[in-house]
Amino acid sequence: MAVRIANPSVKILALETSTDFCSVCLLVGEDIHSTGENAGQRHSELLLPMVDELLRGVDLKVSDLDAIAFGAGPGSFTGLRIACGVAQGLAYSVDGRCIPVGSLEALAQASGASRVVACTDARLGQVYRAAFERDGAGWREVMPPSLCYPDDPAELPEGNWLGCGSGFDRYPQIVDGPYRGKLEQVRRGMLPHAREIALLGAQYLAAGRSVPSAEAAPIYVRNKVALTIKEQG
Repeated sequence: MAVRIANPSVKILALETSTDFCSVCLLVGEDIHSTGENAGQRHSELLLPMVDELLRGVDLKVSDLDAIAFGAGPGSFTGLRIACGVAQGLAYSVDGRCIPVGSLEALAQASGASRVVACTDARLGQVYRAAFERDGAGWREVMPPSLCYPDDPAELPEGNWLGCGSGFDRYPQIVDGPYRGKLEQVRRGMLPHAREIALLGAQYLAAGRSVPSAEAAPIYVRNKVALTIKEQG
């Protein structure tokens, strides 16, 4: 489902590095220019050249933009810090306007459905998950972003839900576990992308939901990044 652009002259640069996939999108009015690739651990190496490529392609400078949006997570600690840090740095050229956008909400937006369970692989045997329901032009959180184990119960209202994200790819058994009888469809192979970060970012900007650069922060829902030796055993 497309997002209606309230301001046809808006110019937003969006970054998404919450997973191994690194993507950048430039939204100019209703024109979308994007690029991305599987970066592994090379986000910091690839991100700024991608930004430069898109800006040069439409003959714009960072100072021509209205705001910088970024995928705020949850996701990879390193990836989230890179996107947030780069967004903060670039935002100094646009009066410090940053737009943090939830990466799971971006997955919901990409799905095209109206009721979505977004679930991504959090590694360490866990997943990040959230549920969203279409509310007019935007989304309402039914289940806020959280970190859990694949088999943890999921409290969802009755109805037809679509599941998407790498969590369903990594743990296909959860469809018949906590989501038994709740999912009408599962769409596999989906990852958060800067394209939806840009589209939702335009909506956020129109609603006054940008923040000063210094206040921009990722969405962290995990306080550890590795298993202890005991846990590994």
